[in-house]
Amino acid sequence: MVKATPTKSRTPFYGMLLLLAIAGGSSIWYAMQASKQKPLTLDAASTATLPKAEGYLRGDPNAAVTIMEFGDFECPQCGRFATLAEPDLRTRIIDAGLANFRYFDFPLPMHQNTLAASLAASCAADQGKFWEMHDAIFAGQFDWNTQATSNPRKFFDGYAQQLGLDMKVYGECVSSQKNMPRIQANQKAGADRGVNGTPTIIIGNQVFPGSITADEIKHVVDSLNAALPKAPKAADSTKK
Repeated sequence: MVKATPTKSRTPFYGMLLLLAIAGGSSIWYAMQASKQKPLTLDAASTATLPKAEGYLRGDPNAAVTIMEFGDFECPQCGRFATLAEPDLRTRIIDAGLANFRYFDFPLPMHQNTLAASLAASCAADQGKFWEMHDAIFAGQFDWNTQATSNPRKFFDGYAQQLGLDMKVYGECVSSQKNMPRIQANQKAGADRGVNGTPTIIIGNQVFPGSITADEIKHVVDSLNAALPKAPKAADSTKK
C-alpha cells in the first residue's frame, strides 16, 4: 500500500501575500496623501490693515471710463469670458483708449484651487507679468482645477517658467503667501459693492453679473464716453 505524501499547508504563504498587499496598499495611500496639498484659505482676521484694493490694471490709467471685473480663476464662466470676450474687449476698447480695465480677485469658497491661482498671478504681477499669467491660468483651467488635481502649483510654476519669470523670486513669493492681503483686499472691495458671484462686471455705476459680451460692454462704454463733458475748443489764433 502506497502511503500518501502529506501536503504542506499554504496558509503561511497566503498570509505573507496578504501582509505584502496591505503594506503595499498602505504605502500607496500614504503617498497619495503626501502628494495632496491643503487648499489655501483667506485669513478671517480683521480687515482693518488690508492694503487699498486696486486690482490689476490694463490700459491707460487716465482713461475716463473704467471696466472692473470681479473674477474667480477657477470659475468656468470667468474662463469663458477671459478666453472668448476679453481678447475682443482688449482690441476694441482697452487698446483703443476708450476705457481701462481692472481685474479684482474674488475667490469663491467652493473652488479649492482658486486661491493658489490668485497667489500665482499676484506673484507674476510683482514681476510685471500679471496679464500673461492671467491668460495662461485661464487657458489651462481644465488642467489645474479642483476636479483635475490637488496640486495646482506644479501647473502655475510651469506657466511662470514659460513666461521667463525669476523662479527663485517667484517661488519665495508663492511660498511665503506675502500677497494674500492684496487678494483679500480685492475680494473685500467686491463684497463692499454687493458682488456675490463671478464674473461680475462693473462699468461706471452699472453692474452686470454673469455673462456679458464685448459688444455689450462697448455699447456701455460708448454711452458713458458720449455723456462726458465736451472739452472746450481751443481758440483760433489766426482770427483777429
